Formats: sequence, structure tokens, C-alpha cells
Amino acid sequence: MTQWHEKSDRKETGGILRTKDGVTKRLSQKGGEFTATTLSTSNEKKSVRGMGNTTKVKLTKALNASVTDQKTGKTTPMKIVWVHENPANRLYVRRNIITKGTLIEVEANGNKAFARVTSRPGQTGTVTATLANAPADTKKTSARATKTSKASPKKE
Repeated sequence: MTQWHEKSDRKETGGILRTKDGVTKRLSQKGGEFTATTLSTSNEKKSVRGMGNTTKVKLTKALNASVTDQKTGKTTPMKIVWVHENPANRLYVRRNIITKGTLIEVEANGNKAFARVTSRPGQTGTVTATLANAPADTKKTSARATKTSKASPKKE
């Protein structure tokens, strides 16, 4: 479904804003379709025509991410294992959709780590990320398991 990026037809006071020529929608205000970059077994890209005789590469399926270690400044390609958290929409996690800000688990040479996506894969055609600390809920999983295994005293 197409999105329209247009000004509101209401003033701050609540009155109706009337156009001079009567046209409310223009082609330049039309937005593009959302490209849901999903986790897959291969990289798949789609080329879309842009404004000004340009082409935009959209990543539809992702396998690898270019992960930068900010301490050393090195960038290495790593395989994406799974999507751990997505602040854009919590339901994107179960569908493995990658957007900017997504926390992904990556693996290189048998070492697993977490990385935060810094690029917009549906707009740029690549997944770039920076190494992030392990999220708090992964450390608490063992504590949760011990809490639930203990039998709670019965109240009579």
C-alpha cells in the first residue's frame, strides 16, 4: 500500500487549510513501499527506480552483515544467526525482519556476539552493524529458570 507524505489539511487552530489550486495530492509526495528485509540463507536484492534517473538497491533477504568493532575499528563480514530484538515493531522479531536499530546475533569463526544494525537495509541494500553488549534478558535466563524450578510454598 502506498504511503503519502503530505501536509495536514488542518491549521493549528483546527480550521481547514484550503489550497490555492485545489490539488491535495501530488506525485512528489508519494512514498515507497516498505521493504521487509528478512533473514534467509542467501542475499537477495531488488533494484527500484528512484527520482532523478537513479536506481535504489533494496535488500529483501539477508544472510551476512558487515560488523564493526568500535574498539579496534575493524569491520568483518559475519553471518546473521537470528533477530533478537527490534525496537521498530516487536512482532518483527518472530518474522525475522531486520530494520535500523535491530539487535541481531552474529557469528564468525564459531564466536557468537550481538550487534546493533546501523544501516537501513531496505534503503541502502546492505546490513551494517556495530558490536553491542549482550542484552540484559539473556543474562537473566538462568535466573528465571532457577526461580521457576523452585516450588513456591503453599498457603493454606
